[in-house]
Amino acid sequence: MNSKNLELCKGLIKSSYVDLATQATNQFNKLLEILLIQRRLPDEGWDDLSIETFLHQVALMDSNNFIENIGVGEREGRVYSGLVEKRHFSLSHGIGRSGDINEQQPKAAGSSLLQKLLKYLVSDAMRLSGLETTTFSSLLVLPLATGMTIALTLLTLSKKKPQARYVIFPRIDQKSCLKSICTANLIPVVVDGRLDGDSIKTDLEAIRLKITEIGADNILGILSTTSCFAPRVPDSVVELSQLCKEFQLCHVINNAYGLQCTKISHLINQACRLGRVDAFVQSTDKNFQVPVGGAIVASPNSDVIDQISKNYPGRASGSPQLDLVITLLSMGKKGWVNLLESRKQLLPYFIESLSKLALKHNQRVLITKDNKISVGLTLASAPLVDATVNSSSATKITMIGSQLYSRQCSGSRVVEINNQKKNISSIDFLNYGSHIDHYPFSYLTVACAIGIQKEEIDLFIERLDKLFLENNKKSTD
Repeated sequence: MNSKNLELCKGLIKSSYVDLATQATNQFNKLLEILLIQRRLPDEGWDDLSIETFLHQVALMDSNNFIENIGVGEREGRVYSGLVEKRHFSLSHGIGRSGDINEQQPKAAGSSLLQKLLKYLVSDAMRLSGLETTTFSSLLVLPLATGMTIALTLLTLSKKKPQARYVIFPRIDQKSCLKSICTANLIPVVVDGRLDGDSIKTDLEAIRLKITEIGADNILGILSTTSCFAPRVPDSVVELSQLCKEFQLCHVINNAYGLQCTKISHLINQACRLGRVDAFVQSTDKNFQVPVGGAIVASPNSDVIDQISKNYPGRASGSPQLDLVITLLSMGKKGWVNLLESRKQLLPYFIESLSKLALKHNQRVLITKDNKISVGLTLASAPLVDATVNSSSATKITMIGSQLYSRQCSGSRVVEINNQKKNISSIDFLNYGSHIDHYPFSYLTVACAIGIQKEEIDLFIERLDKLFLENNKKSTD
């Protein structure tokens, strides 16, 4: 309600009440003014009512919500279900135009405003996570999950080097990474890592040899990975970026859930500064706790982002962006920084708790110091598994994962070393899931991911301990 209408209210109710309400309205308008001027995360997160008020006001800027609007086109933002309309805050035009997903829409000034504002909010959050301004001169929030965003990025980069059919892929056993290369109609060249103690690291010499063998002219680039399951550690992205610079190869970094880790952010900073990085991609759900469906592609070269933006066919859903706008306004700078710091502080506690459990059951925590998110626990002795399962010992090991899930513990991964082959995207892998052909033993991994609470860690340790004790009892009965 504007000041004129508030003044008119004094003819209906006591002026002192209206003055008080005017102060409250002015407080909200001040929040909005600061947001639009500073274009960064608010210092303190907004309350839900303020966010809803803002979104309703923004929605009134879209033509489908104009009071006297008559739509005679094929796309007029009509929504049949009132429930669906409420779910989207009456924002139904999506983002972009047919020629560019980053283009503003004449019919949707409100939706276009949110899209533009989100880029500033995400940029601020990325800087707070440790990324330097020069590391990403531009970014794009896409309504695609990480794998499809990587595929779109590779497709876009391949237009400048159409004769190059190969992508060097330091092995990481996550299907979406591999499939993103194949979806882009490119050929993955998987290069196994090297074992260094418990850790699996990038084999830089093997990658250099593979580039020489295939020929740099035939290779589009390298798809490297930062955030990963232990015992894999982040790729040597700095050295890989230097290889790409040396051989004039593109370099795309899969930084799926790396924004929550300042060490990974510093590695990307160095890679961009010392070598070549064309783009790095991160998930919205894994970093910002929103529903699955969005990713952020960023680059030190704004031209790359412009090309990806223009290469996206048609308009796109605005839902993932809306979720992220709401979440970042709700978090504010304080909430985001607290989440980053809390996760960082809980990691050593999680490792210590797992180490005590491991000692109790004659196991040990894998030493993978360069992985600051995922932690591995050996599963090297039979008493840990359910002896009543009528199958091989290796298969019994995998039962630990389902047993944990049935005890309402989700997210852990159990990897068995059974020397079996698995075909993914027409490529045979030995011991798929372990990131290398011959890892010494089976193991379980967990993640100290953003948003985890100390109470969750304690309950997980308690339930895993109980499970091991139960299986041990069955094996001795």
